[in-house]
Amino acid sequence: MTAVAGAFREVMAGVATPVSVVTTLAGGAPYGTTVSAFASLSMAPPMVLVSLDRGSGLLARLAEGAPFGLNVLAAAQAELATRFARRGADGFAGVAWEVDLGAPRLEGSAGWVACRVARLVDGGDHVVVLGDVVAASLQDAAPLTYHARRFGTHVPVDA
Repeated sequence: MTAVAGAFREVMAGVATPVSVVTTLAGGAPYGTTVSAFASLSMAPPMVLVSLDRGSGLLARLAEGAPFGLNVLAAAQAELATRFARRGADGFAGVAWEVDLGAPRLEGSAGWVACRVARLVDGGDHVVVLGDVVAASLQDAAPLTYHARRFGTHVPVDA
């Protein structure tokens, strides 16, 4: 790793990010992976972007037009984030979920965004998935965040 790459990695570890599990169905089977690199892209039309490692099993199952879900995890779901981050593991084993608009929706998530793949864009060792939002809902739960290589949640401060 170059000095610049190492310094960049450390800077990014200091940025608090929301944690979600991106999900899809392929051949009737559910697939999911934990990500912290996602964001709102556009409000008109509603779009998101999600960054997936090129080696991601989930990425291999996404194509333009494919449905996928963005399960924004709640603060109490750190174990779920770890489970879906493991390569090759069946993150869905023993987890409550349902199909919602063509993608697995995890029970208890703080937020849900149902999408369709608009475009896949090369981004170095990752691929950026641009998604058209087809539905969204929010639960009354604090979000799970990742900062300094640890899970936590947002704590408001007085300005």
